[in-house]
Amino acid sequence: MTRMWPPGDGIRRPLAPRVSALREPVDPARIGRRVVRRQAKGMDADAVAAALDDARFDARQASRHEDLADDARGPAELAEWERIEQLLADAVPGTVYDPDTDPVVRAELEADAAAAAARETELREAARVAARADELQALRELGTLEQTEPRIGDEAARDELTRRAGGYVQADVDGWLAHALAAHLGHYRDPAAREEAAGLLTPPVLAHAALLAELARLVPGADVDQLAFAARLATTEPEAAGALAAFLTRARP
Repeated sequence: MTRMWPPGDGIRRPLAPRVSALREPVDPARIGRRVVRRQAKGMDADAVAAALDDARFDARQASRHEDLADDARGPAELAEWERIEQLLADAVPGTVYDPDTDPVVRAELEADAAAAAARETELREAARVAARADELQALRELGTLEQTEPRIGDEAARDELTRRAGGYVQADVDGWLAHALAAHLGHYRDPAAREEAAGLLTPPVLAHAALLAELARLVPGADVDQLAFAARLATTEPEAAGALAAFLTRARP
């Protein structure tokens, strides 16, 4: 079988998993609120009121400069001083501001922890997909991919290999997954995994699998090479291939 990977000069250039999109973006407003909280720590109501007056003066000055019109930090700092002033106004007289007991701060910390855990999970998953893509690539180079049973998550590894190829469809990987899906190999033994694959694989792969399943039912023991036309039909006309598979379900041996 002719290998479709890699395109070009045949030199494999593995890519690192994409993690830049998982990094927390810089948020000027958030930075401004944190600065205010550090400054306000230990202040009583009078001190906070004085700081709020200064913040309002700074806001009026900034409003005169067009280059600061889109500044998010200044308004956020002003709003935070106003919030802290109200917080102390509602508290027992003589209370000083403490970020550690501020319910808003505590809620933000909990949200930050949950977001960090989610990012860590995404990073681990990206690394796992990249490692599996490397493994599948090695199996391709050894010529043993077709003898390998797919695992949970190989649909994502398939997408990673396609990305590394600059978006070129990896015909051998698509064919491997289609055969496995049609024959219920690997994790596709589980009906739930086969159902989930409908939302993870491309229409040509799904149409190829459906057509292979019906052809294998009609002609048991048919050689893979004899069914090569199914891949070509599914690639060029996935809707027609799917329709043909549905039609063949009516043909009972």
